[in-house]
Amino acid sequence: MIPWLDDNASFPPLSRALAEPNGLLAAGGKLSAARLIEAYRNGIFPWYSADQPLLWWSPDPRMVLIPAELKMSRSLGKRLRKQDFEIRIDSSFETVMRACAAPRDEQGEGGTWITDDMIAAYTALHQCGSAHSVETWINGELAGGLYGVALGRMFYGESMFTRTTDASKIALAHLARQLERWQFGLIDCQMKTPHLASFGAREIPRAEFVRQLKVLVNCEPPRSWQFDNDLFE
Repeated sequence: MIPWLDDNASFPPLSRALAEPNGLLAAGGKLSAARLIEAYRNGIFPWYSADQPLLWWSPDPRMVLIPAELKMSRSLGKRLRKQDFEIRIDSSFETVMRACAAPRDEQGEGGTWITDDMIAAYTALHQCGSAHSVETWINGELAGGLYGVALGRMFYGESMFTRTTDASKIALAHLARQLERWQFGLIDCQMKTPHLASFGAREIPRAEFVRQLKVLVNCEPPRSWQFDNDLFE
């Protein structure tokens, strides 16, 4: 059994998270900006479908990407040097979230966990400066991107989408390169997928993730969330 949280209850210790399903820690509580920040600072994130209660997770092991370890294919490197796109930061945060929530194939699968309540909560987090979008624009159109949460020198990736070949990869590559320059230690990828592994993400024990997290979230954040222009020159 997992505990049911009221609006003011603290999260239980991560050691109480279930092994199956991996990382399920608690249910209930309020999906507010303050609650989300508390969760992320402690290695916890929300993930649930529209027909479920609010569920909180902290899996073990944890999938992470060290910014300096980003792997790029030769074709992506060539595309990045071509510079036939524009990278924007935080210009269309809610639009990016809604694009991530859209069905990703003809069967309508994927993205359903990004509910209207999640969009409202993360938009509020964005408005207070803790959630960000990285967007790839091509010919004046939003072609792909990603969003996540930044605390200190720690970035928590949430979701990405693409409408044009390589558009989400372009956004991720710029994010990782800039975070490396800013001395961010980790990009949290939450759970293992072959797609994330192809970029160089790997699993580490939850205890090691939390150890690094506790240092990184207390580091001084960047003064301005703007990317350098020469990341791939």
